[in-house]
Amino acid sequence: MAPALPRALHPVAWWVWAIGLAVAASLTANPILLALILAVVTLVVTNRRTGSPWAKAFRLYVILGAFVVLSRLVLHLLVGLKVGEHRLFWLPSVTLPSWAAGINVGGTVYLEGLLAAGLQGLRLATMIVCIGAANALANPKRLLRALPGSLQEIGTAVIVSVTVAPQLAESVQRVLRARQLRGQNAGGLRSVRQVALPVLQDTLDRSLSLAAAMDSRGYGRRVTESSQERRWGSAAPYASFAGLIGASIGLFGLLSADTPPVLGAPLLGLGLVLAVVGLRLGGRGVHRTTYRPDPWSWPETLTAATGLAAVVGSIVASHLDPQSMSMPVLPLGWPGLPWVAAAGILLAALPGYLTPEPPR
Repeated sequence: MAPALPRALHPVAWWVWAIGLAVAASLTANPILLALILAVVTLVVTNRRTGSPWAKAFRLYVILGAFVVLSRLVLHLLVGLKVGEHRLFWLPSVTLPSWAAGINVGGTVYLEGLLAAGLQGLRLATMIVCIGAANALANPKRLLRALPGSLQEIGTAVIVSVTVAPQLAESVQRVLRARQLRGQNAGGLRSVRQVALPVLQDTLDRSLSLAAAMDSRGYGRRVTESSQERRWGSAAPYASFAGLIGASIGLFGLLSADTPPVLGAPLLGLGLVLAVVGLRLGGRGVHRTTYRPDPWSWPETLTAATGLAAVVGSIVASHLDPQSMSMPVLPLGWPGLPWVAAAGILLAALPGYLTPEPPR
């Protein structure tokens, strides 16, 4: 069989894959599973990202995740609840009034409490890195083109917001490269003031160019609608809102083992159907064409399926053995390895090898 030609995958497939891994990370506090998710995300991003500006912003999300973990540890040292058996060190404490009971400023720091705080920060950092992987792998402009017509305005705002970090990273690299060509290699805090103003000016110029390009292409404009289309369009937000509420309750019922079965998969399916109907009704008043729509083939199906496999594996493992999805802290013990969740996460590494290489 001839090797597949280089092509970029559908951006929706990458977002489904990344959101699946983020949901899997939110279901566990096991450091082994969280480290496995980070390794899978880093592997796929390294093998399948392009040289585009948004692909270079993945490092910023990794730095943001490390900052989240560090901030969570610092907050625990300052005002966290100090519990545990293995004492590490002592900090000067401050006595608070009775209305602030439960908040400990300083005091004795225990290993168990510090590990629990670090695991909470690591879980949030893993979710941030997963979303950063979606931004690094999916072309935001192609994602906007793939959205349904009823979400055109919202999608435009979301795409502009998620491209701020990649554009900012590109502006910083451009300004630093220009300074190096001029022989200005001074670093540290002294160079921040000299770099900040050119970066801000470049960001504003790119924003104005993007706004002018979007206006010339007709974004935000609507054609004349008939009375029937207006009636259907007015009912679309209510159907979409009801569908999203139902899907949220159904997803919560599916993830929680203590909720009735009727609040799980049935309500989730009904909510998704209502949301799709609302999107279809809302898109009837939007008339637009797409030049060369992105194909959806077996690589996209594989990518989305592996992301969903990580979620399914974590849900099954949380029902079969809930204790293995977290690390025992009180008393302190070694974390277990739920093989079902680990297998689902490992399947998410397949798009890094089985999908076509992106054009460089």
